[in-house]
Amino acid sequence: MGAGSPWGSVLAAFGGCGGELRSPNRPRGTWGPVRLLAGRRSCCGRGRRSSLTGRAAGRDTMGPVSLESFSSWKVVIVERLTDKSCASFAEVLAAKESVPGGGGAAALVGALGVALGSMVGNFTTGKKRYADVEDDIQRMLADGEAIRTRLIELVEEDAEAFYPLSQAYGIPKEDPSRAEVLEAATKNACVAPLEMMRQIAKAIELLEEMGEKGSKMLLSDVGCGALLCRAALEAASLNVFVNTKTLNERTLAYAMEAECDALLAVYGPRAEACAAKVMAHIRK
Repeated sequence: MGAGSPWGSVLAAFGGCGGELRSPNRPRGTWGPVRLLAGRRSCCGRGRRSSLTGRAAGRDTMGPVSLESFSSWKVVIVERLTDKSCASFAEVLAAKESVPGGGGAAALVGALGVALGSMVGNFTTGKKRYADVEDDIQRMLADGEAIRTRLIELVEEDAEAFYPLSQAYGIPKEDPSRAEVLEAATKNACVAPLEMMRQIAKAIELLEEMGEKGSKMLLSDVGCGALLCRAALEAASLNVFVNTKTLNERTLAYAMEAECDALLAVYGPRAEACAAKVMAHIRK
């Protein structure tokens, strides 16, 4: 996450980090929830993003964060959200914590939706009855894995982006840097959910094709995947719109909203039609 990344701009607004966030004790791609500790700041974690849990000077909750106080926080990696069990993830989602929230939940639901499509493909591949579409099934399996992996990454990225925003709102209103910090953090908070929508759109296309070419015995799973992806698409859009409405840079806000609207207009109905087709086949 270099200085040119959206996260880098937020770090710069908070006083900079002097490089990538990295941890000497973890390999690339193993971000986890982090604990913020008072003291000299260190640059920790690399690769995938973290969810964040605040702890300041021995307290379990963080107070308002100003530019000056943020520069003294030390970041310590604890655990990735996506390494949690289903029960543990649901528990932390329900907790009084800033992250995970609706964005992370949307990404996870989208990942589950495309995973159902992949399951259908895995049950289809190698079957003589579907030999003529074997190449297509293999392509869809590869695409599905890439989409699912990216959406799981976005659970972490959304948490990483949202936590600084939640803390930026605690900066005193009389602090002249507050507006700049909020603007940078708000822009960054739009990135992950917008990317979720793009990935979910790809997942819907895959489910449509899998419904046509995959095993008919698992057609209901295609329909379930389509409904999950439709819900995830709409949920992710809410996490863009709630942030774009407060951006001062209105040209950027309108551009992001236009992309969201286009994705919703095209892929919401396509997911619904995919599921309706499955329902009609099952109930005929």
